Amino acid sequence: MLLERINEPSDLRKLTINELEALSKEIRERIIEVVSKNGGHLASNLGIVELTLAIHRVFNSPTDQIVWDVGHQSYTHKLITGRQKEFDTLRKFNGLSGFPKISESIHDSFNTGHSSTSISVAQGLALAKEQLQLPGKTIAVIGDGAMTGGMSFEALNYIGHRKSNVVVILNDNEMSISPNVGAMAMYLHRLRLEPAYTTPKDYLSKVLKNIPGFGTRLYNVLSRIEGSFKYLLTPGMIFEELGFKYIGPVDGYNFEVLERALVRAKDRQGPVLVHVLTQKGRGYKPAQEQSNKFHGIGPFEIETGNTKKSVDSPPTYTEIFGNTICKLANDNKSIIAITAAMKEGTGLTKFANEFPSRFYDVGIAEQHAVTIAAALAKSGLKPFVAIYSTFLQRAYDQIVHDVALTNQPVVFCLDRAGLVGEDGPTHHGCLDISYMRSIPNMQVMAPRDEVELALMLEYASKQNTPVAIRYPRGYATGTKDEPSSRQPIQTGKSEVLKDGKDLIFIPLGASCSDAYKVIDELEKNSNISVKLINPRFVKPFDEEMLSDIIASKLPIVTLEDSVLAGGFGSMLAEKLIDAQATNRLLRFGLPDSFVPHGSLKELKTMLGLNCQSIVNKITEWIKI
Repeated sequence: MLLERINEPSDLRKLTINELEALSKEIRERIIEVVSKNGGHLASNLGIVELTLAIHRVFNSPTDQIVWDVGHQSYTHKLITGRQKEFDTLRKFNGLSGFPKISESIHDSFNTGHSSTSISVAQGLALAKEQLQLPGKTIAVIGDGAMTGGMSFEALNYIGHRKSNVVVILNDNEMSISPNVGAMAMYLHRLRLEPAYTTPKDYLSKVLKNIPGFGTRLYNVLSRIEGSFKYLLTPGMIFEELGFKYIGPVDGYNFEVLERALVRAKDRQGPVLVHVLTQKGRGYKPAQEQSNKFHGIGPFEIETGNTKKSVDSPPTYTEIFGNTICKLANDNKSIIAITAAMKEGTGLTKFANEFPSRFYDVGIAEQHAVTIAAALAKSGLKPFVAIYSTFLQRAYDQIVHDVALTNQPVVFCLDRAGLVGEDGPTHHGCLDISYMRSIPNMQVMAPRDEVELALMLEYASKQNTPVAIRYPRGYATGTKDEPSSRQPIQTGKSEVLKDGKDLIFIPLGASCSDAYKVIDELEKNSNISVKLINPRFVKPFDEEMLSDIIASKLPIVTLEDSVLAGGFGSMLAEKLIDAQATNRLLRFGLPDSFVPHGSLKELKTMLGLNCQSIVNKITEWIKI
C-alpha cells in the first residue's frame, strides 16, 4: 500500500507519476470506506485528490501555509499529513474533525468551516510573514462556489492592491452544493471551454508556430512586446485586472500539467491565481452522478450509494418546511423563497420546481440574500429566507439595518438550529436565540414538532413584522397529530401541555421531546408533579403566562438547545428579575464554550443534557 508510506507531505516527492496515480486511487478508496461508515463530505473530497497531492509536492507545508476554504475538501490533506491511523475516527466524538483544525496538525494553517474566508486568511498570513520576516508562500484553495461570496472579492481586491505573495488556487468543479449562480459562475463557465494550458504565452506559441512560413518569427517578435495581445488571449482577464497573474485553466488530473502550473505560481512574486478544473465525485459513480446528494451525506452502502435510512423514519424538519412553503405559496402569490446556495439543503428544491419565477438562489451571499428580501418585503411581497442558523450569523447587520429597523415582514427560516452533531462547532446553530432576540421588531419562535412548524410557517406568512423560526437538523418526532387538534398560533402565546403542582418545566422548541422523558422519570421515581409549558415564542414572551408562573411561586426549569448566555433561560431570568419574582430558576442549555463534534447522544451526555443527568440535577436542586 503506497498510502502507508506517506507519513508527511515530503514523502510524496519520492513518488513517480505512475505511483501518484496509484496513490490517488488508494486515497479515494480509503475516503469512500470511511465516509460510508461515518458520514461526511464525499463528492468534494473525491474531486480534489490529485490537486491536493500536487500542492503538497510543490509547496513545503507548513513553511508554505495552505488554507482550505470551507474545509470540506480536506480529507486527502489529512491523510498525507500524519493522520492516517486516526482517519477511521473522522467526525466521531474525540476523533478527527471533518474540517481543518489548528489543534490537530501544524499543517492545518487555520480553522475553516464557513465559505469564502480562505483568501482573506491567506492574505493575513502573508502580511504576518512580511511583518515577521518569515519564509514561505501562503496558498488559498477555494472552490468556484465559494468564489461567489462577497468576502472573496474583498480579499482579491486588497491582495491585488498590496501585491502580496499569495497563491489562490481556484478548484473549479462547476458545482457547489447547489448549481452556481451569478456573473462569476458564467465567466468561469466560459473559461472552461478554453483548451487546458498554463499561460497565455504557451497558447501563443501553439497558435502562431503553426502558421506556415513565418509563424515562429512572428511569435518571437510578439513575445518580446510587453502586453501584446494580452486582452485578446488571456482568458482570466478579470483576475489580471485585479492584479493577479492568471494561470489556467489546468487539468486537475494531469500531474505533469498541474505541477508545472503550481511551480510557476510558487516561483512568481506577487499574487497568482491558478485555475484548476476538477470533477465532484471523481472515481465513484454514484457521487459523480448525484454530487449534491454526496456533498454531505450520512452512512451509505458503497455498492449502491443508498443511504442507510430506515424506511419507517419520519420526515425531516427540512422536508416539512419545504412541503409547507409550497402549500402556502399555492394560496398566497406574494410568497417568495430565497436561499444562499443551499436549495437542496434547506428543502427548497420542490418550491424551485413548482414556482421557478418566485425562487431566488443568490449564491453564497447571505448578506445579499437578507437585503434583497428586505427590498422585496418593502415592495409588498412576502419573502421567506431559508438559511442554516450558523450561516445566518454572516448577515447580522443586514437583519438589523435592512429588515428590523424598517420593520419589513421577512420570514427567517433557520434550519439546523441547535446542535448538529458530527459537523461540529462551525456548524452548530447555537447562537441564533441570543443574536435574534436582542433585535427590536423581531419575533422569535421555535416549534416543538413538525405539526407546530407547519402552523408557525402559516402564522408567519400573515405577519407584518420580521419573524424568525428556528428548527433542528434531522428527523421530526413522527407525531400523528393533525393541525386541527392543536391550539392555533397567537402572537406571544404559549400553551400548557401538562398540569402539575411541584415544578414548572419550560423547554424550548424541539427540547419538548426530551422534556417528556425527564418528566416521566421525575414523576415515576421522585414523585415530583411537573407542569409542562410549551412557550412557542422566545419573543414576545407570554406575559399572561408569566404572571401566572410568578403567582404560583413554583420553581422553574428551562431547557434549550442553544447557549445559555443571552438565550431563552436568560430571557426568562430577566423577566423574573424585573418582576421581583421569588421563583427559583434552573437553566439547562449549552455552555459558554464551543461544542466539539460528535453524535447528538454523545454531545448531550458530555454537556449534562441527557435525560438522566437532567433528572439527577433537578432532583438534587429541588430539595435545596
